[in-house]
Amino acid sequence: QVQLVESGGGLVQAGGSLRLSCAASGRTFSSYAMGWFRQAPGKEREFVAAISWSSGSTYHTDSVKGRFTISRDYAKNTVYLQMNSLKPENTAVYYCGARFAGRLWEPRGYDYWGQGTQVTVSS
Repeated sequence: QVQLVESGGGLVQAGGSLRLSCAASGRTFSSYAMGWFRQAPGKEREFVAAISWSSGSTYHTDSVKGRFTISRDYAKNTVYLQMNSLKPENTAVYYCGARFAGRLWEPRGYDYWGQGTQVTVSS
């Protein structure tokens, strides 16, 4: 059974940092891409970043470039999202997902999702 388990969320002041983790288990993800999305109350789930499990190629949405970095630890089957210079508008539940291929920025194409981790940035 495939499981994605996020951790690392919490409450942080504006300008602070958090590192989210997504531990994957239950299958081989070498052919998959992993993505981070976020969803604020009353809003749709939006793309944050993605990484190819095999090549390590990364993609970040424009609003987080230079502040957030996605990475993966192949041996630990874990994907990370390092978030620096956090802003109050980054407050949301952050989800990691896994998909085989395609448009990594579209949430509906993801095959597996974690339960989410809350990130709250205070001003």
